[in-house]
Amino acid sequence: MLRVILDRLYLYAGYLAGAFMVSIFLQMMVLSAGRPVGINVPAADDFVSWSMAAMAFLGLAHTFRHGEMIRVGLMIDKLPDRVRYWFELACLVIGSGFIGFFAYSAVKMNYESWLFGDMSQGVVAIPMWIPQIGYSTGLVILLIAFVDELIHVLMGGAPRYERPKPQTAEEVVERAVQSGV
Repeated sequence: MLRVILDRLYLYAGYLAGAFMVSIFLQMMVLSAGRPVGINVPAADDFVSWSMAAMAFLGLAHTFRHGEMIRVGLMIDKLPDRVRYWFELACLVIGSGFIGFFAYSAVKMNYESWLFGDMSQGVVAIPMWIPQIGYSTGLVILLIAFVDELIHVLMGGAPRYERPKPQTAEEVVERAVQSGV
């Protein structure tokens, strides 16, 4: 049951990141098409930048869980299985620590912005805690994903963020096409 909840959390965070991407596209189209006809959206640049930050951070956990983050495995791929296991654990512990620190700092900043009533400095004054929610929520969900993966690997499971090695030449070509290489 918990596995289903966590997988849905990562999936819906990815969907939300996609919605922000569509929002960025629509805002940019309104800005670009509106200029020649005299349509001006006040503070649209602020809205686009806040949407971009929310998109980037909300998409992190989904990207991590599907093995799509950039990962350099040149060294770790050459290690024997037992040594590799300990390296994976060390990486997950260190990653969880860093992300935990960043998530804590982001949530604290978000809370302080709400507490002190910080407002944006742009044309449209918006409480800063509103655009900061995407940033802090994305980091908290990424921390949950890292801790989830750490527990999974500690219990003897293979890292789920690592995609299996391609077995055929066609798989190599397919992955290269998917990655845009």
